[in-house]
Amino acid sequence: MGRPEFNAFRDFLSGTIMAATSVPQLIAYAETVGYAGYRGLATAGPPLIAWGVVTGSPFMNAGVTSITALMAKSDLDGEQFVQKYGEEAYVLLVATYSLCIGIASVFLALVGFGKLAQLVPGCVRRGFKWGCSIGVLVAAIPNGFFLKGGGDLKQLVASSDFIRDTIAKPLHGNLPGAISVAHCLYGLTHPWEWGLAPAVMFVFGTAFVIKGPNYLPKALPPGSEVIIVTALATVYSVYVNYEGAVVGEIPTLDPDAGLFFFQGKLRIPVQFVSVSDLIGNIPALVGRFGGSFMMLALSSIIFAAVNFLSIMGIASGFESEDGIEWSAEREMVSQGVSCGVAAAVGSAPVSGSLSRSLVSRMTGTTSQLACIITALEWIYLQPYMSIMAPTPKAALSAVIASAVIQGVCVPKDLLKMSGVDALVGWGTGFATALSSPTQGFAAGLVLYAATLIFRQGGDKREKMD
Repeated sequence: MGRPEFNAFRDFLSGTIMAATSVPQLIAYAETVGYAGYRGLATAGPPLIAWGVVTGSPFMNAGVTSITALMAKSDLDGEQFVQKYGEEAYVLLVATYSLCIGIASVFLALVGFGKLAQLVPGCVRRGFKWGCSIGVLVAAIPNGFFLKGGGDLKQLVASSDFIRDTIAKPLHGNLPGAISVAHCLYGLTHPWEWGLAPAVMFVFGTAFVIKGPNYLPKALPPGSEVIIVTALATVYSVYVNYEGAVVGEIPTLDPDAGLFFFQGKLRIPVQFVSVSDLIGNIPALVGRFGGSFMMLALSSIIFAAVNFLSIMGIASGFESEDGIEWSAEREMVSQGVSCGVAAAVGSAPVSGSLSRSLVSRMTGTTSQLACIITALEWIYLQPYMSIMAPTPKAALSAVIASAVIQGVCVPKDLLKMSGVDALVGWGTGFATALSSPTQGFAAGLVLYAATLIFRQGGDKREKMD
């Protein structure tokens, strides 16, 4: 075991498989952030290139994940912001937040947080993961069951005096997660309002992504089940002229945009956000945190810290299973650089992706070249992605739901805990689901600290016995 021997051909094959199987995820997670799905594909390449250059892991893959997408939308109150200022302003807001998180990541690396992160209690991490998974599932359900997605659910909820007066008004601004969960539960208890076609695609699509690999030919690469569900839904949409929510038109890139090398003979077609726009938008970002620079800094640091927990878990797994050593400081810097590049192209914050990293290892990756190839293929194949314009959002929601629904319904890690650990774990989970991921993680740490006296008392009794 240990670092595999470099093989450029294997890296090319692995990178190509990753590029093909990850496209539905990129679009789906962009929807979770709260902006048009095509932006997920348009902005995914450059941060992954930056990650490949800086990281020390041959297997680890990075990008916008379900958790980073949910945290960004929750911290910025994305839905309300888009309604008030429009999607373009929201994209710039998210990019500015990515820049702040990138800076916070580098700061944490310099002060040695990478090693400190390993001390975060396991019960807090497990509860946080479960709470975030609930949030991800709640975000996927509107497009999964309603013909026009969130718009239909909003109309349905607006007709309920109970939801509006008992839950939405008292909790507005305090527990946004609780309002989203209540809306979701209300929608689920009104099946006669569902759209038949999206509901069928969502339910069967989720089931196939979860169970499909057991029945598909072993020769197919990992992630083929995702491509099959997306492709079938897209063909159906075109054939019946599907009237539900779809990905929609994918704009063409400005032909003059991009990076040019060798006197313009080589062009990497990427559209950048200007530095002046990012810096000039900081006051607007501060406004999302009550007008407090301190709250923005604290939120960015917590976001960066939580982000790194995912990277730490992935890297530690590869170290124990494959003997690949890793540096906490280096991977923390990798996160910071990647988030900085994400800001430059208008992307949400990025982190390590467990599913994509495992696929990378399974397909024979030997070095960081594989993820750079993946990123370049995303960039250069973007003009051909209009084929996904008619893809139903219900199918993309199925991709998202398949990643979390089993863990939400049967949280094995939480069920294994008992005593004070169980209290902290479940408390962190509910706090994360009902407030926001950033607040929930902070609440978990506070709850753990508050229960230390009980832990110490238990230790003393054991010694006396």
